[in-house]
Order: sequence, then C-alpha cells, then structure tokens
Amino acid sequence: MTGVQALERIAEDKPMSAGKPCAREFEYKRHGTQTLIAGFNVTTGEAYGICGDTRTEEDFSNFIEHTIEKYPNYKKYHFVLDQLNTHKSESLVRLIAKYSGDKQDLGEKGKSGILKSMQTREDYLWNNEHKVVFHYTPKHCSWLNQIEIWFGILMKKVVTRGTFTSKENLKEKILAFIDYFNETMAKPFKWTYRGKPLSE
Repeated sequence: MTGVQALERIAEDKPMSAGKPCAREFEYKRHGTQTLIAGFNVTTGEAYGICGDTRTEEDFSNFIEHTIEKYPNYKKYHFVLDQLNTHKSESLVRLIAKYSGDKQDLGEKGKSGILKSMQTREDYLWNNEHKVVFHYTPKHCSWLNQIEIWFGILMKKVVTRGTFTSKENLKEKILAFIDYFNETMAKPFKWTYRGKPLSE
C-alpha cells in the first residue's frame, strides 16, 4: 500500500450536535508519505506489516523474510501476490533459494538462468516443491487478494479521517491499528466469490 499520506488538518474537527454532522476542516498540511507492506493470514484473520519510506525489491524480500521468521513453525509458506515487479525480483529468488537449500547457479539477471527474466523468476517462485511458494493473481485482478480487503478496513478506520503530525506519527498509528485489529477484530473473511461468470 504505497503513498499513504500523512495529512494534518489545520484546525480541529467540530463535534457533531443535534441535527448537525461532525464538521471537518478541508485544508491540511502535507508531511510526506509512507508505504505499508503487509500480509493477511487467511486462516486466522491476523494482519502483519512493516511501514517505511520505500517499497524497493529489498524492502519486499525483507518483509517476506521477517514474516517467515515471525512464524517459524510452518512446514510450508504460501503467499498470494499481485503482478507487481518487486514480487518477482532477484532478491526474492535468492531468498527463496536460501530457504529451499537450493545451491544451483541462479544465473544473471537479464542474461541467463533463473534470474534471466520476470517470467523465469516467476516460474521459480511458484514452484510447489519449495518450502516457500508464491501464487500470483491474474493481471488486473489484485482484488482477489484478501489483503486488499484489509487495506480497505485500514483506510476507513485510520487513514481517511485521520490527522497526522508527521510521517512517524502516521506510521505509529498504522502499526498500533494492526495490533488493535489482531487483538479485537481478527477473524477469517467469509469469502463469497464463486466465479459463476467465469464458468459460463
């Protein structure tokens, strides 16, 4: 979730009163943006995320590594991702090779071997023989990934009506909400999509 803006309203809201909704200041100061890299455990409903200034391929592979280290007792890890290029990066391939004990020559990015192209890297990353397996949603279908539903909850509960004095303040509130969500609201989403239009 990129470009989350730390906006500070220049005046406080006026509380609602009989017959009047809350009055909210429309002018604001900009304090920069944050990027949230997050995952959603579809079996428990818990979210996990890291917040920072960038979303490089190293940031994403570090998030995957932190997630695996945070939940160390799984026999296998399945990640559902969209088609973003950082989800098929050289850093990610090297990380998965490490976890899989794969000692083969991975080649050179843009030139040879597994690292040659986006497609060769994707083929390697979704190999079900690995301990860590990546599943990619079709192009333009990232809404099939349940983290997108959770991002909507975060926007409604924290970001849209929030006021933030700095990027650090925004980061603190996002991470605090993740903890609060996991303690009080987390449960698996009831996934109702049946794919009828696709079968007709």
